[in-house]
Amino acid sequence: MKYITLILLLITASASAQTIIKQDEKIKQMVDEVSSKNIETTIRKLVTFKSRHTLSDTSNKATGSGAARNWIKAEMEKYARESGGRMTVQFDTFTQPKGTRIDKPVKLKNVLAILKGTDPADTRVYLVSGHYDSRINDVMDANGVEPGANDDASGTALSMELARVMAKRSFPATIIFMTVVGEEQGLYGSTNVAKRAKAENWNVDAMLNNDIVGNTHGMETDLKDNRSVRVFSDGIPTNATDKQVAALKSLGGENDSPSRELARYAKETGERYVDQLDVKLIYRRDRYLRGGDHLPFLEQGFTAVRFTEMNEDFNRQHQNIRTENGVEYGDLPDFVDFNYVQKVARMNLSVLANLASAPGRPQNVGIITSDLTNKTKLTWETPATGKKPAGYYVLMRETTSAFWERKFYVTATTATLAYSKDNYFFAVQAVDADGHESLPVFPKPVR
Repeated sequence: MKYITLILLLITASASAQTIIKQDEKIKQMVDEVSSKNIETTIRKLVTFKSRHTLSDTSNKATGSGAARNWIKAEMEKYARESGGRMTVQFDTFTQPKGTRIDKPVKLKNVLAILKGTDPADTRVYLVSGHYDSRINDVMDANGVEPGANDDASGTALSMELARVMAKRSFPATIIFMTVVGEEQGLYGSTNVAKRAKAENWNVDAMLNNDIVGNTHGMETDLKDNRSVRVFSDGIPTNATDKQVAALKSLGGENDSPSRELARYAKETGERYVDQLDVKLIYRRDRYLRGGDHLPFLEQGFTAVRFTEMNEDFNRQHQNIRTENGVEYGDLPDFVDFNYVQKVARMNLSVLANLASAPGRPQNVGIITSDLTNKTKLTWETPATGKKPAGYYVLMRETTSAFWERKFYVTATTATLAYSKDNYFFAVQAVDADGHESLPVFPKPVR
């Protein structure tokens, strides 16, 4: 059993102590229940629908996107029966007008499995998603053989497997397991959910997008990497105003957006629970010339990241099934590493379970700048939603460091550190008595 250990310095007037961050055995048990066989079965089943293209047939009971979404919903409803009434499953239905990559108005359906939080006072919502639509070379070809095993049956199977495991448990906050449509045509399914979340005032604390999480071989080389996964996050928030951008630049805070804090959180928590895993922080919203279902959530002001395999094989993505000059093309299930998808799924579960069990984020986190001093004073308020924290971690790192390097534990809503605010970056997160941490919050200057 692996433990990530961090030294925590307890700040008191009289003494200091050390605490070791350990795995929560209940979360570890859930992580261990994530099954590569179930993931493989789901991916292979999704491939049998022949085409899951957004514009494919919705009336046939055996093939097309209609059959696929009906099967996904039925499977999610099986999982919901184990939830004691806490999980409900629904179609998120909308009509997408004619536009880019949509040749006529079409009724589309996402599948949402909603595991309701048990704390009526906790309004937080966490989302995990994969897209169930697929495509081949011609993005408008709705009738070809379009298996989409890795892109993105892998992410769909991941979301479904987490729903299966987590439906049997309860969490203070709400978790939504999504499989969305229309990604290949223009992120239409996720855009509808993001806009709905904004319009209905969902308190979305984090959104995890999993897209192309099943390949472990690089295309140009024989390199096999079954332990690394990339997490993409924006630095300056996508929806930031010019004033907010200027403020971030003045603080050197371009690397501390809420989404980047979520990426760091995913690395620390995922590696705490999953052996032989290296979560790579990629300081971009997404890859060159590409986009994913986390982007509409960023545009609506929510915290969101994308998980993707380390080395993509572009001979498998958006390709007609064929062999040319001895090279096989096509996104077929035999080229998916199901144990790797399992590993990425376990990482996602650990992040969701830890966040949904933790207190909410501290509010109005500030760093006092009114005095010229080589010390740092931070202040904050208790979380606006969820359980009362047992205490707080003040995080600190070098300005050149990618990761938080030290955690100082305090029980008050203020802390003074013997380190200069000019020389380090700081953040604050809430923690409960069992060690579940909220997302960190980067402080704003307070005079």
